[in-house]
Amino acid sequence: MDSGELKLDLGCFVSGLEFSSQVTAEVIGKPNASFFEQGAAMLGLNVSDIIMIGDDVESDIGGSMAAGAQGILVRTGKFRDSDENHPKVKPTFIADNLRHAVEIILKS
Repeated sequence: MDSGELKLDLGCFVSGLEFSSQVTAEVIGKPNASFFEQGAAMLGLNVSDIIMIGDDVESDIGGSMAAGAQGILVRTGKFRDSDENHPKVKPTFIADNLRHAVEIILKS
């Protein structure tokens, strides 16, 4: 459950490991473009052929769109009202939930 308090994510731990080992980590998860490119390739698709549905405006939507996909931000989970006016990430669509996202895709 989310207590509404700030929490540490992996970034600070990766930075600590990089510093102590003197080795630069290779990020292979979201929002890295290779994450989306490899996923699309595994499906035999180009990134431009996929639509990412997610609740994290930066990692899910920003990452996928930077890689060349479309992005549907859902107003569930990590979503915050301020995500709709993110200064850098402008989702292709915004949906109330997963069902609504699927309806948007089917109408497109």
